[in-house]
Amino acid sequence: MSEMHFATIWEKIAAAQPEAPAVICGNVIRTWREYEDRAARVAAYLHQQGLETESKIGIYLHNCNEYLEAQFGIMKMRGVPINVNYRYREEEMVYLLENADCEALVYQSCYADRVAAVRDQLPAIKTFIRVEDDSGGSVPGDVEYETLIADNAPMPSIERSADDLYMLYTGGTTGMPKGVMYASGTMSTGLTSGWMLLGGLAELPATPEELAAASAALHEAGNQVISLTACPLMHGTGMWVGSMIPHMMGGAVVTMSELGLNPEQIWREVRRNGVTFVVIVGDAFAKPMLAELDKAKEDGTPHDISTIKAIMSSGVMWSEEVKAGMLQHHDMILIDAMGSTEGSMGSSVATRGDVSETAKFVMGENVKVFDEYDVEVVPGSGDMGMLAAPGAPLGYYKDPEKTAETFREIDGVRYSFPGDFATIEADGTITLLGRGSKCINTSGEKVFPEEVEEAIKRDPAIFDCLVVGLPDERFGQRVVAIASLKDGQEIDEPSLIEQTRQHLAGYKLPKQIAFVPEVQRAANGKADYDWAEETAREMLA
Repeated sequence: MSEMHFATIWEKIAAAQPEAPAVICGNVIRTWREYEDRAARVAAYLHQQGLETESKIGIYLHNCNEYLEAQFGIMKMRGVPINVNYRYREEEMVYLLENADCEALVYQSCYADRVAAVRDQLPAIKTFIRVEDDSGGSVPGDVEYETLIADNAPMPSIERSADDLYMLYTGGTTGMPKGVMYASGTMSTGLTSGWMLLGGLAELPATPEELAAASAALHEAGNQVISLTACPLMHGTGMWVGSMIPHMMGGAVVTMSELGLNPEQIWREVRRNGVTFVVIVGDAFAKPMLAELDKAKEDGTPHDISTIKAIMSSGVMWSEEVKAGMLQHHDMILIDAMGSTEGSMGSSVATRGDVSETAKFVMGENVKVFDEYDVEVVPGSGDMGMLAAPGAPLGYYKDPEKTAETFREIDGVRYSFPGDFATIEADGTITLLGRGSKCINTSGEKVFPEEVEEAIKRDPAIFDCLVVGLPDERFGQRVVAIASLKDGQEIDEPSLIEQTRQHLAGYKLPKQIAFVPEVQRAANGKADYDWAEETAREMLA
């Protein structure tokens, strides 16, 4: 039997179901046979350029078939794909590519000017591979992706090790981006979990051969998973949940290359491709998507979402009210996963008639909550602690100090502490409070922004909200909010504060609220607290 490794698993699946769809973007559909063949040609080219086992290759692309093909190809030759945020400017890009020791870069042609501007600062990069997008941009001496595919014969399959390095860069809660390191065998095994939810198997396939056989059987039965990744592949939610978990099941991954959230297009792609699984990032995606469903229904042209079996979110709060609204349109499973690049903590599952409270999760297996003295928090005590997930990653790339801080051993077990604070209810469920790095200290009391944000967003007039702490002579920090309104809605600051009082202790209430046309978030839906703090300082000084 072969060792567990992403590339080996996908090769076996491609051999078992060659004509099944694997990647879909717009009108371009690649079968598993084509997907594997094109990835093998990428691997051959990289090998010819002198790249070897554990060579790092940056991927600086929008969502597209080529993103997944390039990643597969890099893994085939035992290299390490490095996700590069397409919003990065020159300095940020140089930092990441240098920190990751990248030796090649696959880039979107619209970013050619950025790449050209920093090329001389990246002497370690041996080759630049350009993916065309009709912008006409290029870097002297680069190779165009489709030319590379045409000019290289597929690299033969090779033996790989479960210990081969896999890495994903995360922005983290503080500091510069960090590469979280995993062993490919451990990571690929963990991402077979979709079989229990989407594949109907009580026992997970344990080898590449078993995964390929199960995938082929699913496809032959007409139950192939068709996943739509609405969020960016450059982040963990889009890549792991939206792409890798479905691919571990022989599924097809649907992407949209256009930037920005377009709810109407998402629902069109669902109908056009018979999507069964949609991956989003909390209310930042779900609210506009629900608004589009409501609007289409009111207009007498409802979207056909009947093929969807499940929608999954991770990384940002997904509120109870929005879940309930989506379930009115279709009977499906809504999974709210709590975790980060550093580890998975728990989940909340909602169905019609059973929608859990916002921020309340069932703890994952062997997940613990420890207080500041590394003592386990007692369920129902009301005490706050930090969430800890077992099976921690190998660490942060080239950052032993941060590795020692985040991944610690307690009673002989190595845990990951991404920084999430929580309480444990008497029934064992977790109530998530938020990240300690964004915690506001007001008069000695700790206030977690996420808790206040969710309370404010419970008002029917509010569309989105971010909360930060500003310096205050009396309180040390004061709680302030930046909020946006739903179309046609109005509410003033005193009324909103009073409404929020129904859900929060007095010291957690915002002292001030500024209203803006749109609350700014990152491409993956996560909060942009730097923008919120700067905006708050300007508007509420």
